[in-house]
Amino acid sequence: MEAFVSNFARMLAALALVLALAWIALRLLRGRLSGGASRALPGSVGSDALRFVRALPVGTKERVVLVEHRGERWLLGVASGGISTIAHWPAPVEAAEKALTGGDSD
Repeated sequence: MEAFVSNFARMLAALALVLALAWIALRLLRGRLSGGASRALPGSVGSDALRFVRALPVGTKERVVLVEHRGERWLLGVASGGISTIAHWPAPVEAAEKALTGGDSD
């Protein structure tokens, strides 16, 4: 009976160690994969995050999707054969100028 308890305790310790290492690895990967975009404000010009705005289905497998990236908006057509750009709206000029100058010009 003592052997069972000691083996079970070792197994639980090993499992706890593996789970802790997996948690640390996932945290490190999340930081590396996001590239620091999580620290930027969503919708800001410097943000590298791709933000989903809205989707509209237009068929069984086709849809029109509106996404935002670095302050620019993209209207995309998504179908089983691929993705195509329907429209593109650049970032507002004042936001881009503010990002280039580093703040207000006053």
